[in-house]
Amino acid sequence: MDGDSQRVSRAAHGLVHWLLVALLVAPGVALLAALWLAIDSAPQVARRDDVSPADIDRAVAVARLHDPRRAAIGQLRRVPLSERDVDLLVYQAARRWLRADTQVRLHTGRMLLQASVAAPLGAWLNIELTLLQIGELPVVERLRVGRLPLPASWALPVLRAVAERRGVQTDALLAVDWIERVSISSGRLMISYRLGPDTLNRLRAALVAPMDQQRLRAYSDRLAMLANEVSGNEVSMARLLPPLMALAAERSAAASAAGSTASGDAAAENRAALLTLTFYANHRPLGLVVPAAYGWPRPRPLHVTLQQRHDLPLHFLISALIAAESGTPLADAVGLWKELADARQGGSGFSFNDLAADLAGTRFGERAVREPLRLQARLAAGAQEADWMPAASDLPESLPEAEFLARYGGIGGAGYQRLLAEIEARVAALPVLR
Repeated sequence: MDGDSQRVSRAAHGLVHWLLVALLVAPGVALLAALWLAIDSAPQVARRDDVSPADIDRAVAVARLHDPRRAAIGQLRRVPLSERDVDLLVYQAARRWLRADTQVRLHTGRMLLQASVAAPLGAWLNIELTLLQIGELPVVERLRVGRLPLPASWALPVLRAVAERRGVQTDALLAVDWIERVSISSGRLMISYRLGPDTLNRLRAALVAPMDQQRLRAYSDRLAMLANEVSGNEVSMARLLPPLMALAAERSAAASAAGSTASGDAAAENRAALLTLTFYANHRPLGLVVPAAYGWPRPRPLHVTLQQRHDLPLHFLISALIAAESGTPLADAVGLWKELADARQGGSGFSFNDLAADLAGTRFGERAVREPLRLQARLAAGAQEADWMPAASDLPESLPEAEFLARYGGIGGAGYQRLLAEIEARVAALPVLR
């Protein structure tokens, strides 16, 4: 072989070598490039705390108007929602199930959803999803993660995968045959629907994962045992909450020993314990959220008390449950809305001691998911009422709206703010919440 042929041969071998290297490296380079485009250093949507009593007022009015117990099977009904309504509904659902912060904007024929999800190492995934009004139901028009455009057809499978990792039963939830039309206009969404005989049960099955149903059964059985040990028709929260949290600690430890993520399982156990006790104290059956619970042993009905009052446990537990499920801004707004509603004509009046129970419950629910193992340990050690509920008997209550405005300046008034600061200081000093 002459020199020219040898040079050509070496060049050919070199070309083949680099082509093979390129084929091997290209997928990795493409993946790195995709990650570089998809990942941001800061969230596009910031964490929010803008839920107000007026928002709760509106949500309650819509919920009452469309109470499924009052709807005839097969009757066509329409729900008008403002952009604010849709924005807050999506935000609370995203915080609860996906740990994401969201923002929704409604334009004529289009809905823009932006979401920010924390990624490892301080990075963020900023997602933009555009839904387009076509026919009866909107379809995905565009999907973008950071600066990386993705096929619109990926949106539903990705959402399904993420939701199922969080325990949402998407097959039942996405069976939306009961929704006949969704109309998008500027600042407004109209949902037209017909309830079928099994619609509510399907939705409940979608929102409570099988593992959570097992948890609720465990706490319901323990609550039934505790109630049977009580003589009379009243029971202090101190006889119910610590034993339930002790069971949560036992179950969390067992899950950790089996290789599960301790903090995640502990938070789920705490939610289940709070949900069970909240429904019991409000004399509501768990079957409202888990139809199978109608077949479980029912705890003997008792009046739950806190500081020897029947109203404070309800304020505390409902606020704790909302905070554990959805985040403290919503829980704070619900508590304040309740007191404002009571101050209106015909209500029981604005109560600062009820508000103290609301705030204490909110902080308790927040701690139940942020520091679940620590809270379990403190409650399981035998905490008393004064360890999680501040003294409130000296606080003003039963204030009609006119008196509340005159004495405290209403929400945001100087007098209100001073007393609120005092209540918050008492809550912050509670041993369980320190």
